[in-house]
Amino acid sequence: MIMNRPAHFFALLISAFLFISPAIGQSGDPSLSETCDPRLQQALVKHLSSLNLNNAAEHKHLSVVLVDITDTSSPRIAYVNPDEMMYAASLPKIAILLGAFQKIANGEMVLDDELLEKLKLMIRNSSNTAATEILHRVGMAYLAELLQSPRYRLYDPQRNGGLWVGKDYAKVPAWKRDPLHDLSHGATAFQVARFYYLLETGRLVSPEFSRLMKSILADPAIEHKFVKGLKEIQPDSEIYRKSGTWGPYHSDSAIVEHDGRRYIAVALAKSTHGERWLQKLIVALDDIICPPGIHPN
Repeated sequence: MIMNRPAHFFALLISAFLFISPAIGQSGDPSLSETCDPRLQQALVKHLSSLNLNNAAEHKHLSVVLVDITDTSSPRIAYVNPDEMMYAASLPKIAILLGAFQKIANGEMVLDDELLEKLKLMIRNSSNTAATEILHRVGMAYLAELLQSPRYRLYDPQRNGGLWVGKDYAKVPAWKRDPLHDLSHGATAFQVARFYYLLETGRLVSPEFSRLMKSILADPAIEHKFVKGLKEIQPDSEIYRKSGTWGPYHSDSAIVEHDGRRYIAVALAKSTHGERWLQKLIVALDDIICPPGIHPN
């Protein structure tokens, strides 16, 4: 069993890491993807082994992307199964958020107090009612085109997909499932990480709207997975986050800031134990970026 051979699994993942790096450099966002960090990668693999998650990663039931953005001009990235497309439940509501702000920037929607409140309900409380209403205002065809646009490439067939919203968050048939995997609400960890990196660097819609979108991602109302794990070890962390849960599918994604450090964490899991996995995983990821006792200025 691989679970009993961490050294073998470590070598396997490092080999996979080295193999997929060129592809990421070719079609991903250059300022993010061309900075794969071997030390960060080794630390990630070792932590997965210590959490007994190496078997899940090897069987592609777990995808993880970690990006140190303490210096946004020189991000450091590590990942396992970054391009594995999974059902992501409510996490792709961040794509609806982008679509709404792009429409606002185009003068096709008005950001009034009512819309702002519904956007917060969609993200912080994960309201399906708010998400469905805003999705219809944005338009599913418009959002699909936006996600695949050359400007964002947040759904990229050459990268095995990415963020996709092809269905209401309600019990109705799908409008259009993603072309590669037939998912109604899907994501890859790498494209979610790109979303956050573009957000943090002011490249989603505009710098002003990126800041406003980030503020909507603050103050999550649902305290599980990443939020619960961080609350136990870093209660003063600032977290900008969106998660998703449906059946065995558990996902979480965030920008985390504390003690002078800042990082992006994304994890997608397929397991009945997924929520617990992600709660433990964020503690390990935080330890990689800001080891205990190290507090940079």
